[in-house]
Amino acid sequence: MEGLFKEFFDKSMKSYIIDRDDVRMLSPLVLAFVGDAVYHLFIRTYLVSRHREPVNMLHNRATDYVKAAAQSDTIHSIYQILTEEEMGIVKRGRNAKSGTVPKHADVGEYRYATGFEALLGYLFLTKRHERLLQILKASIAHKVND
Repeated sequence: MEGLFKEFFDKSMKSYIIDRDDVRMLSPLVLAFVGDAVYHLFIRTYLVSRHREPVNMLHNRATDYVKAAAQSDTIHSIYQILTEEEMGIVKRGRNAKSGTVPKHADVGEYRYATGFEALLGYLFLTKRHERLLQILKASIAHKVND
């Protein structure tokens, strides 16, 4: 799985990466928008690599990882491995006002989930792919149902 993501990050997306200084200027909600997609792709790939089951079952498993409450738990469980810069990105995402909260999410959980997604988006867009993979792996390490 790691090789698949490295190839995807390093080759497929190479011409679409934004300059690092420009990434720092992006809204944390834009970073979260990208991070959400990165996390969904990672989780789906992870689940497909471990389970041979119908799509609806894979979807249900994926939801256990990507829902706001799960992402909030994830960022809290990996906070100790984050750098100061990464914690700053999480805080920017957490403090961003999105205007909406999903009906099945607590506001606090949703804000921490946004911070987690902002971090993933930031790492992806700044081409810190090795660090991104470390964080993604840590995000699934504390889950025991898979």
